[in-house]
Amino acid sequence: MLSTVNTLLVDKLGPLGPLIAVGMLGVLLILVALPTMLRKQRDRFAELKNEARPKSVGEDKKLRRGGQADKLEKYAHFLEPQKAEELSAVRMKLLRAGYPDKGAVRVFHAAKMVLGVGALALGLIYALVQSATTEVSTQSMILYTLVPGAIGYYLPQYWVNKRMTKRQNEIIEGFPDALDMMLVCVEAGQSLDQSIIRVANESRAGYPALADEFEMVAHEVKAGKERVTVLKDMSDRVGIPDVASFVTTLVQSATFGTSIAEALRVYSADMRDKRVMRAEEKANMLPTKLTLGTMMFTVPPLMIILIGPSVYGIATMLGQMGTGGP
Repeated sequence: MLSTVNTLLVDKLGPLGPLIAVGMLGVLLILVALPTMLRKQRDRFAELKNEARPKSVGEDKKLRRGGQADKLEKYAHFLEPQKAEELSAVRMKLLRAGYPDKGAVRVFHAAKMVLGVGALALGLIYALVQSATTEVSTQSMILYTLVPGAIGYYLPQYWVNKRMTKRQNEIIEGFPDALDMMLVCVEAGQSLDQSIIRVANESRAGYPALADEFEMVAHEVKAGKERVTVLKDMSDRVGIPDVASFVTTLVQSATFGTSIAEALRVYSADMRDKRVMRAEEKANMLPTKLTLGTMMFTVPPLMIILIGPSVYGIATMLGQMGTGGP
């Protein structure tokens, strides 16, 4: 069936018939979906809020922004997921990757759309150039067009996942040292809030991601937010089991009235033991990972050195016997 359609398109539209048909189909789908994407439903509550808001508030907001509004705000209804669960999941993933801006979700989806369409256009141009110089099959033309678009579409998601993993590893590595420093500050007479600020300032050079999290906790507490809520938000924002256990320990210590210094001492010792166990685990996994490299790069040269002369001698002897030599 595909060969019949390909032959028909070549007969009707020439050698570029299949590519032209694919392009026309893509343009048609975009034209069909564009009105639905651009249609914005009326929000009655937002209209009432805008009518009740005085003009000075809007002008003050504009001045605070420096006269530049968010350029992606008018496209937010199709750059952001419409379901609250999907929007919350994407925002949480971007927070864990280190993108706390309000418009991070819009920028993320805009990057996916722009890179996807741009890579699709580049693939289409490459397919046209290839078909103009040499004969290219329909399957190859489709692959040249769709594969770059798929790569460009999923590239931002790969980048965010990589950033999130790197940031979480950095927080895990610096968390035991931060707990030790916090324990020293609390035992020296500082409050928990002061110790968090001190830890944020001191760990900035080595672990900036962890310093950002503690600094955000300090700012939220200063703004008047309840400490338990702030710590739980930090646990959800980071997404690391060690931090979640640390938050649970502090919340239980504040609930039952036990000493925070004693809780920090026990938990910091536990974190140091975990760090040692993680190091031992990596050390024990190293021989297994080196086995493949050893087999690939050590055994073949060794076999050539040991068996090579014998094989060469046997081959030479067989050659002389075949030619009737001595």
